Amino acid sequence: MERGNHTSSEFLLLGFSGNSEQQQFTFGLFLWMYLTGLLGNLLIILTIRSVSHLHTPMYFFLSHLSFVDLCLTTTTVPKMLFNIQTRKKTISYAGCLSQMYFFIFLGLMDSFLLTVMAYDRYEAICHPLHYSLIMSPQLCVFLVAGAWFITFLHALLHTVLTAQLSFCGDNKIPHFYCDLTALLELSCSDTTTNEVVIFTVAGLLGIAPPMCILASYACIVSALLKLPSARSKRRAFSTCSSHFTVVTLFYGAGLGVHFHPTSSHSKYEDLVASVMYTVVTPMLNPLIYSLRNEDMKGALRKLFLGKHDL
Repeated sequence: MERGNHTSSEFLLLGFSGNSEQQQFTFGLFLWMYLTGLLGNLLIILTIRSVSHLHTPMYFFLSHLSFVDLCLTTTTVPKMLFNIQTRKKTISYAGCLSQMYFFIFLGLMDSFLLTVMAYDRYEAICHPLHYSLIMSPQLCVFLVAGAWFITFLHALLHTVLTAQLSFCGDNKIPHFYCDLTALLELSCSDTTTNEVVIFTVAGLLGIAPPMCILASYACIVSALLKLPSARSKRRAFSTCSSHFTVVTLFYGAGLGVHFHPTSSHSKYEDLVASVMYTVVTPMLNPLIYSLRNEDMKGALRKLFLGKHDL
């Protein structure tokens, strides 16, 4: 069965192999992590929408981050769980390209949102008197809409280029999802154009957000050191601690997935890094923001006690 120039109509997602007991343990563990992340992120979104004093730029961005996180895990985990239960490892050609598109789209969107949130914290701490004027609702919407638009086009570019390739040999992908790099390695076409795009466009979009975050936090640290009292420093730092923890977790896992020396990196370590990036980090984000943020903890108490702001 051919699909244009493609001779492979499906791919095999090797994922986590093992005996029946190991497969069932993997299924239970990933199901638990997926449901925990899904419910946690939905709870964050519901809380922010329901409690009026959380209708601020910081929590506006956080609600979008939670939405992206739950979509990111939904892109990969349900298919893996289905394959484990049915003892199949196949994914159709169209399904693979779709999964790759949404994975690139949502992964980069996560990065952009973390960057926008760092900028928000920078303005709140470095320019507190002008914060409300600078971070207007119009600017917040513009920043998020711009991020959605750029990531949409970026993912579309990679997907269109990949769709032009032929896959006529090995169809085994050593992941539990369709990874762009793995697909390029399987292609029997010339992938020079794809690689150039990855090193230019993807490289720029991949490096710019963490550099902007580092610049924002450099300014934040400088501003904190100038505060007169230790109490003021602690209060200012507390507004950044949750975000900084999430940034560290996200980019630490991302580096493990995308930037590792192939010769010294085993398949198992690669899978663990992928799990951290696609499942564990989105699951932990709601927990981090709930436990390390006093406003969020207070809002959750109000929500569960049925005392909503008017």
